[in-house]
Amino acid sequence: MLHRKIFLFCSLALLFNFCTAQKNAGGAGWISLFDGKTFNGWKVGDHDSTFKIENGAIKVNGPVAHLFYVGEVHQHEFKNFEFKAQVMTLPGSNSGIYFHTAYQEKGWPEKGFEVQVNNSHTDWKRTGSLYDVVDVREKYAKDNEWYTEHIIVKGKRVIIKINDKTVVDYTEPEGYQPDASHSGRKISSGTFALQGHDPGSTVYFKDIMVKPLAD
Repeated sequence: MLHRKIFLFCSLALLFNFCTAQKNAGGAGWISLFDGKTFNGWKVGDHDSTFKIENGAIKVNGPVAHLFYVGEVHQHEFKNFEFKAQVMTLPGSNSGIYFHTAYQEKGWPEKGFEVQVNNSHTDWKRTGSLYDVVDVREKYAKDNEWYTEHIIVKGKRVIIKINDKTVVDYTEPEGYQPDASHSGRKISSGTFALQGHDPGSTVYFKDIMVKPLAD
């Protein structure tokens, strides 16, 4: 009888630990893209010194550079998905999160969309903007504080949430064709990238996760 009670107690403890781990990982269906210790699954071309790991987070500071996810999750090709990360900006900083993009060695990504990270930079387009598509003037996050940036793409619809508040809800028009200056800015599929904007900007990312959704 005592052995049964011990077995039951241990089983419940394991179940509790498993459920807690799932919750901490974002819940059912969420997959971590960053282990907090290494850049395994990520790749940057020029100016790789722009990205460092500090205290379990990716620190972004330095010349223009982009860190692309090239790992095994979904073979780094996402069409419909939810993506979220914890982000913190220092005053005067600018960065971004790209989706439906593709690795390139240098320059600003030609493919995909940028979701803005900017709470006090001179650029008026604030955190949560679908950059140059639906731009947000209001401030929904503060410098020196961790906040959640959440991107949902399903079909032609893009929803962006900051700390669970929807700040952008955009549907790409039927038959839409981007202009020549942004020929790659069209909903399709691709990977994610984090932006290093300039040496005066310092931004941190952690708890980077994705939930692939059915096509």
